[in-house]
Amino acid sequence: MSTTNPANSAEPISKTRLRLWLKLLKASGEVEAELRRRLRVEFDTTLPRFDVMAALDRAPEGLRMSEISERLRVSNGNVTGIVERLVEEGLALRVAVPDDRRATCARLTPKGRELFAVLARAHEGWINDLLGGVSGDDLAALSGQIDRLMRHMGKE
Repeated sequence: MSTTNPANSAEPISKTRLRLWLKLLKASGEVEAELRRRLRVEFDTTLPRFDVMAALDRAPEGLRMSEISERLRVSNGNVTGIVERLVEEGLALRVAVPDDRRATCARLTPKGRELFAVLARAHEGWINDLLGGVSGDDLAALSGQIDRLMRHMGKE
């Protein structure tokens, strides 16, 4: 791996990589903040709630709280509170796990699926809007670079 910076030979490439990391964090934070704002203003909901619903939408058979936590990389306590509110609102339900009497899975109700479909369409439109300044070719190039970075870190 190279330690010199072809763009600026007076600076180690580690400094350029550090600046790239900070830019990635800033861009991600800005997009996330705008998504949080739009979800709150337009749907009176939160990004964590959207994320839990998205996880449940991708698993129609249901997920245990621990599975949701793992997928979203958040604590069980956060997930449990969100799922409880979804159940109270009729958007999700808890079902017993057949092989474990102590465990339950959460799954979206038809009403929850309908609401999530509306949220997901809006979310996709917002992402399209927020990333609208990036051309199709640049999207493919950036995506390829991020894939390569993930492979380098062993996180495919």
